[in-house]
Amino acid sequence: MTTRASSLKRIRPEIISAKIKENMSAEEHFQNLVLRPIIKFQNELIIEVFKNYVVKYKSVFYDLSLQKRQDYIENLVQKDMKFRNSVKGMIIGLFTVEEYLIYIENSSALNRRMMNMIKERLLSNMQLFEKPELLIVM
Repeated sequence: MTTRASSLKRIRPEIISAKIKENMSAEEHFQNLVLRPIIKFQNELIIEVFKNYVVKYKSVFYDLSLQKRQDYIENLVQKDMKFRNSVKGMIIGLFTVEEYLIYIENSSALNRRMMNMIKERLLSNMQLFEKPELLIVM
C-alpha cells in the first residue's frame, strides 16, 4: 500500500537546478528539497488565487503601472495575512508529517523563504495578470 508521504513526494516535480550541498544551511536544504518542488507544483493554483484576490478587491491592480503592480504584489505577499495564510496552507498541506515536524522547528525563517519564492513566482508571471476581458483568444 502506498503511504501518504510517498504519494506526496512522487507528485512533486523534480527541479534539476535545486542543488543539495553539504555546506548549505538547514533552511536552504529544506527550501530546495521541499519548498521549491511544492511551490512549482502549486504554481497554477497560486496564480489563480492571486487573480481571485485582485478581482475580489475591486480590480485596482489592473489600473496600476508596471512598477506599482510589482509593489502591489510585494506588499500583498509581505503584509496581507489572509493571502499569506491561504498560500501557506496550500504549501504546508503538501508536506509529509516528517517535513512538517522540521518546518515547525524553524517556521519563521522558512515562512520568509516561502513568501519570497511566492513573490518571485507572481512577479515572473506578471504577463498573466491582465484584465480578463483583454485576454480574448482569437
